[in-house]
Formats: sequence, C-alpha cells, structure tokens
Amino acid sequence: MSTIDLAKYGLTDRYETLMRQYPEYSVGRIVSQEKGFYRVITSCGEQIAEISGKYRYQINTPSEYPAVGDFVMLNSIENSNRAVIHQILPRKSVFMRKNAGTNFTEQVVAANIDTLFICMSLNNDFNLRRLERFLSIGWNSGAVPVIVLTKADLCDDVKSKQYEVELTANGADVLITSSMGKDGYQKILPYLKEGVTTAMLGSSGVGKSTLINLLLGKNHQDTQEIRGDDKGRHTTTRRELILLPSGGMIIDTPGIRELGMWDSASGLEKTFTDIEAIINDCRYKDCTHTCEPGCAVLSAIQNGNLSAERWKSYQKLQSENAFMEDAKDYFTKKEKKYKEIAKLNKSLRK
Repeated sequence: MSTIDLAKYGLTDRYETLMRQYPEYSVGRIVSQEKGFYRVITSCGEQIAEISGKYRYQINTPSEYPAVGDFVMLNSIENSNRAVIHQILPRKSVFMRKNAGTNFTEQVVAANIDTLFICMSLNNDFNLRRLERFLSIGWNSGAVPVIVLTKADLCDDVKSKQYEVELTANGADVLITSSMGKDGYQKILPYLKEGVTTAMLGSSGVGKSTLINLLLGKNHQDTQEIRGDDKGRHTTTRRELILLPSGGMIIDTPGIRELGMWDSASGLEKTFTDIEAIINDCRYKDCTHTCEPGCAVLSAIQNGNLSAERWKSYQKLQSENAFMEDAKDYFTKKEKKYKEIAKLNKSLRK
C-alpha cells in the first residue's frame, strides 16, 4: 500500500513538532465533516473518524470541536477504515463567525488556512458593505484575505467597480475572474502553491463551484444557473478540503447568507485603517463623532474624504462585535458552570 505524503496536505515542521507530544497517536487532516463524522486524510489513506468520549467531555465551546482543515491526532480501529480523534493540534489560523440564527455561539468555517479568497460577483451580488464584513472577519482569522471578483462577463463597468473595491480593500489584493474564457481564472493560480491551503468564501451563486471545477479540470461540484433576479442558488452543501492538480489545496464552503461578527476587533482595525487614522486626528480623545468641534470624522465626511456609508458600516460592525464579545463571555461562563455542576453530580452519585 502506497504512503500518502501529508506535506502535500499542509503538514509542516510546525505540526510535526506539535504532534510529538502525542507519540501514541498518528496525525491526519480533516477534509470534510458531516453529522458528527469526519473524513480524515492520513499517511495510510482516508479514514472515517469520530471524536472520543473523553475529548467530547472536555469541550467547553463549539469552536473546540474539529473542523475542516484541522490537524488531529487519532488512532485507527483495527481491521476497518475507522478511527477515533483524541486531540486537535493548535490552529495557526481560523475563520470563525457567529452561528446563524439567534444562538449566541461560534462556528468554525475553516481552520489552518493560509489564504482566504473572498468571492463577490460583479453582477447583483456586488455589495461593498458585505465585503467590509467579510474582510473584518477574514483579517481576524490569521489568514491573508484576497478579494476575487467573479462573473466579469456579466458586468458592463468592471473598471469602476474594481476601483470601488480597491478603495474598500485597504491593501488586500483584488483579482478579476470570469468563467466564460479558458483563461478567466488564471489570476488566482499564483496563490495555489503546493502545501498552501486556501479557503473560498462568499454568498450563494457567486461562482465558487465554477472556479473550483475550472481549477480541477472536471465537474467536482454541481453548478446551477442564476435565477431571474440575478442571484445564485446553493450548489455546495458542505465544507470540503480539495487537493488541486497544482499541488495546492482549496476549502470549498457553502454560500454564506448570514455572516455574524465574532470577536473580530483586530480585523476591524485592519479593514478600517483609514477610519482609525481619521479618528486619531480628532481634537478630543473621547470624541463621540456627533457634534464636537474639531471632530476629524465629521470633517472628513463633509469634505468627501470619507463616505457616510462607510462610516455607518464601521459603527455598525464595531457595535455588533462589542455585543458579541459580551455575549461570548456570558455564555462561555454559563457553559463552564453547567459542566462543573455535571461533574459534581457525577462524583456524588459514585
């Protein structure tokens, strides 16, 4: 049986050092997840794994569960392709959002990523405010965001929209792609190097699956035509890490309809460095930016150096992030308290 080189799946010296703490287990990387089971690539091939009862009992928050892209320590079950996960190796990066709905919990979208492709189509999906949200969480993840503008063939003013995005991007690379021509995806190839993990995120129907099919040279994901309102349909149903012919890896994700902030303060600063610089020029350190004399923000808006829409977006994301930080602390403490009570009750029953 041939041995799989996990270096192609991103196993670096960093992870090899970390895995030496668990000599009784072998290492693997999670390539997909579904209903509590994980598909893991190991040096011996793919295995279906689930987490051990002991590890499950030690988990306090949803983000401590394994996710696509994680390197895990596991042991194989004899005479089967099954395995048990006992430990996650520390992540170097993680794209995490608030779980959809009203539940105040986090959700890990992808782990251990190097580059984050934020995909936005140049048709009716074009939304600078949503892009700012993606960038804030993207910079906070520890990966490097790259903006991929898709469906250039459906846009009559590509240059002007590209200019708007570059002003919003604040230093992130901006790439233009199209699925119509055979070379329409060439600009993203330099980012897909052997051992490098890229995650592809965006709303439904922006063309993520089409780009991945072009990169693979085959139909790995089904694609659907856009609806009459120029909006796309879901085509990807689960997160999956895919090894590309180029040697790099890409994590495909379902279209994200709701992207809630989750402890993304540093990402906000990176996304809005222009606003942060303007705020520093205010006359008063405790300026509320509403009516104070010498307010640099109000002056910048009046002079046209800062759009009112971008300022409102900054305020909204700052407020949402602060609220989620408070909620996270509350629910984390609450969950730990419940676990402590459960442990006490268990000891009393003995």
